[in-house]
Amino acid sequence: MGTQVQTKKESVEDIVLRHSKRGMNILRNYMEEAFCQKAVEKILALPKGNILLTTGFYVAGYAETDGPLGTMTVAKALEALGYHSVIVTDKYCKGFFEGEGLEVEYMHIRDGLETYEEVLDDFQPVGLISIERCGRNIQDDYANMRGISIKDNTARIDLLFEAAKKRGIPTFGVGDGGNEIGMGNLRDVITNQLSLVPCDVEVDSLIIATVSNWGAYAIAAYIQKMKKVKVLPTYEEIERYLKNIVAMGSVDGVTKEHVLSVDGFPLEVEKEILGELHKAASYVA
Repeated sequence: MGTQVQTKKESVEDIVLRHSKRGMNILRNYMEEAFCQKAVEKILALPKGNILLTTGFYVAGYAETDGPLGTMTVAKALEALGYHSVIVTDKYCKGFFEGEGLEVEYMHIRDGLETYEEVLDDFQPVGLISIERCGRNIQDDYANMRGISIKDNTARIDLLFEAAKKRGIPTFGVGDGGNEIGMGNLRDVITNQLSLVPCDVEVDSLIIATVSNWGAYAIAAYIQKMKKVKVLPTYEEIERYLKNIVAMGSVDGVTKEHVLSVDGFPLEVEKEILGELHKAASYVA
């Protein structure tokens, strides 16, 4: 009599780490098993109020397509729960979020700590979330995945996160490479295992994914499953938004082209990931 082999059901964390190309599967060994779920549980425990979200990674004169899609998704999911989302970014994401009915605070490239302290004073946020935003690395620079400095084109929004942590405001980060805000949590592992110069900025809760947008979708998926409210966008909604921001100048971070792709992955892969997340986030109303 033959034995039946049972395959383990893929978790949300498994899904967003599919197609790993840049070592995020290695970093997972140093994370909690349900790292996305744990982060979302902490987000859902925040009192209602303002939540500041940041994104916008400079690539060849523009903001890349990875980050804005995920930030829009999480911001709208939080709004559905009664929070007020405010996007903190710089000029390279100009116009990306207003059409979605989201408030935006634009920071100047040269803004320093005092300005970011004022942002915290003005908004009194209950939490901060970074999704694919470059942070200061251990060499005191802001660099892309090719190791090229983008300091002169990157507003220092990581200062906002460091100031928030000192005030005890919960911080969250989503990254997919090593140079994003939050990857300071794994700086030693990134240095030793991936041979990259890691971001030095830490967060209270870190989410990793093959593509940062997918990590953001994971947040929406868990919110949908836990709170039984439909907040995970359809593929069609994501495709529409991607077309909009590419028309405004956004580029694929890998190819540097104004095309409908993210980190070199075609839309077919985006559709696959979203489809699997919808299955994982299903609930009985």
